Amino acid sequence: MQVAKDKVVSIDYTLTDDGGSVLDTSKGRAPLAYLHGAGNIIPGLEKALEGKQAGEQVSVRVPAAEAYGEWDEALTQEVPLEMFQGVEQIEPGMRFQAQTSAGVQIVTVTKVENGQVTVDGNHPLAGKPLNFDVNVIDVRDATAEELAHGHVHGPGGHDH
Repeated sequence: MQVAKDKVVSIDYTLTDDGGSVLDTSKGRAPLAYLHGAGNIIPGLEKALEGKQAGEQVSVRVPAAEAYGEWDEALTQEVPLEMFQGVEQIEPGMRFQAQTSAGVQIVTVTKVENGQVTVDGNHPLAGKPLNFDVNVIDVRDATAEELAHGHVHGPGGHDH
């Protein structure tokens, strides 16, 4: 069976940056199961897996635009330190939930200076090409419930 829209695909993968550093891997864990065509994984990887079958291996470099998008300066801003009431020490690298006009967004602190905190709402991997080494473990038809919910249930997926 081939990887196609509405199929449940299980993969083992290793994700690296252009320097070869491992950013994420399924090694030592159960394979990742996702519903193909439902936007459960980044578009560039989904496109690279289209038409593959169990047992096939894929190595692909996904450009930033087909991964987590380009880095967007508009998603950074300075906010007063007072906005972080109840947090004793604010340091670069800390992540917080922020309420925005588009809903809750995760922001990362990039700088603390002169009573101002610079936060970045970009995904940490935005602007970066990603390198995937993937082994397709299994491909199966999705159940009606998985199709209705838009994600995989059971092993490697989500339980309700």
